[in-house]
Amino acid sequence: MSNGEKRERIVITGMGAVTPVGIGVEEYWKGLTGGCCGIDRISRMDTEDLAVRIAGEVRGFRPEDYLPGKLIHETDAFTQYAFAAAKEALGGTLPAEGDRTGIVMGTAMSGIDTIASTQEILTNAVHKNVGPRFVPRILGNIAAAQIAIAYGITGPSYTISTACASGSDAIAQGAMLLRAGEADAVLAVGADSTLCPLVIYSLANARALSRENDCPRRACRPFDRDAKGFVMGEGGGAVILETESHAKARKARIYAELAGWANNNDAYHVTRPADGGEQAAACMASAMNRAGCGPEEIGYINAHGTGALKSDGAEAAAVEAVFGSHHPAVGSTKAATGHMMGAGGITEAIACILAMETGTLPPTLNLEDPVAELDFITETRSGQEVETAMSNAFGFGGQNSTLIFRKY
Repeated sequence: MSNGEKRERIVITGMGAVTPVGIGVEEYWKGLTGGCCGIDRISRMDTEDLAVRIAGEVRGFRPEDYLPGKLIHETDAFTQYAFAAAKEALGGTLPAEGDRTGIVMGTAMSGIDTIASTQEILTNAVHKNVGPRFVPRILGNIAAAQIAIAYGITGPSYTISTACASGSDAIAQGAMLLRAGEADAVLAVGADSTLCPLVIYSLANARALSRENDCPRRACRPFDRDAKGFVMGEGGGAVILETESHAKARKARIYAELAGWANNNDAYHVTRPADGGEQAAACMASAMNRAGCGPEEIGYINAHGTGALKSDGAEAAAVEAVFGSHHPAVGSTKAATGHMMGAGGITEAIACILAMETGTLPPTLNLEDPVAELDFITETRSGQEVETAMSNAFGFGGQNSTLIFRKY
């Protein structure tokens, strides 16, 4: 921590979630702790010719419940999910003056669904025509822009794209803005919707995806020796970050403290981590150092845990290296939601906050033969006292991101 940084505590005062196991934070948490699985056959398109026909879809989402009518036809699904999550987190009002409220958006692939579908239409059309809203629909920063326009957020606005660490890094960037005195409150949002043939073909050909189409609810197996790859998901998440003094002054409900964060890069390979997970371990250690806590204080880790055997093995090795003889409870919620990419880091952070608040730890579905001797959560645990929790989010390009939350 540099000498110029203010050391005031940073707290979470709002949360929002749009996920394959529930829309809204309450339904999301109920789905996770109830052992629900949102992975099923893809319903929104014909998948007969695809090698992979399963995903964690957001079902029952009605954009008209969250967005003005005009926006529905001008936005990609990732923007709609971001907008809905932000609306829940904000509760209808800004936490600070517009120019003292910042927004940081995290997305891995922004409007890829619109890009793919538009190109397909254009290729097959007799009259070549692309609508005037194509570019504003696909830009990575457009979700933050639409939210800012709707709520009058005129403070700092950033969009981060660090693959599947994007949502987690959005939270960290928001914290840095607060520490730098650039804002009194920051809305951190993450969202992605990548369920289109273009992305599915690519990831399937890279042998990254599980192909267990006949048993979708068993297809994602984080940290299991029989894991066959990850399952794609989609959704949105949002949290409000504030300085503690600002939150107290406005008598906001404080859910938790964001005690630490860190980001680094493997500098090893574009799509796979180093086997020992050395830089992931360094990222976890750095986040704990910022939080001023030791390994023995961490009671729960919401792991990145995708169901891809190599990356899960590397993460498990990293956890073993960092925590040694101390065994915090370790779980991955991706077996329930699928890999939500930019939304994952934020919705999984929310899971950490709710685990501390409720004393309940959600299970890692389908984990039967663990890759390591860690304290994996295979069934919902109740009555668990967790004072400090860690959330990991790793991504292509060697991106590593870790957040530390402390019970308030």
